[in-house]
Amino acid sequence: MTTELIVRSATPADVPAIFNLIQALAEYEKLSHAVTGNPENLEQHLFGSKPYAEAIIAEYEQKPVGFALFFHNYSTFLTQPGIYLEDLFVLPEYRRQGIGKAVLTYLAKLAVSRDCGRLEWSVLDWNESAIAFYKSMGASILDEWRICRVNGESLTIMANQALAISQSL
Repeated sequence: MTTELIVRSATPADVPAIFNLIQALAEYEKLSHAVTGNPENLEQHLFGSKPYAEAIIAEYEQKPVGFALFFHNYSTFLTQPGIYLEDLFVLPEYRRQGIGKAVLTYLAKLAVSRDCGRLEWSVLDWNESAIAFYKSMGASILDEWRICRVNGESLTIMANQALAISQSL
């Protein structure tokens, strides 16, 4: 398979394929209703004047079959940048062929080349096959950490509360 598999940094021409893979990921996670974005925003955020994220694409026989979307974060304890992997997805019919491993390896090499102190991501607790895969690649699953998220109307409410506090000082 390795001669037919290409893992590379995405280009603007890959945006429609990446967005299709995002939709396939959402469908796999039973979260299709949560996809409210569009390819135009994705392209702007990946390749616009102020990129917020980067993407890797996996092609098998010149067909996009997987992607990873990531961005830099920072570890105050290590005082080093890190890479946060937001999403890694391989189409179900192409799994167990080394594609996910190739994408993670590519990303790990990128992290090392950028002098990052760590590569990290989240995994859904019900996705036992992904957890087993990540462990087989050397990842530690940090049970003691929980993700905190504020979005939508709650984010607006929080921002307005913070604004009220700063204006009162």
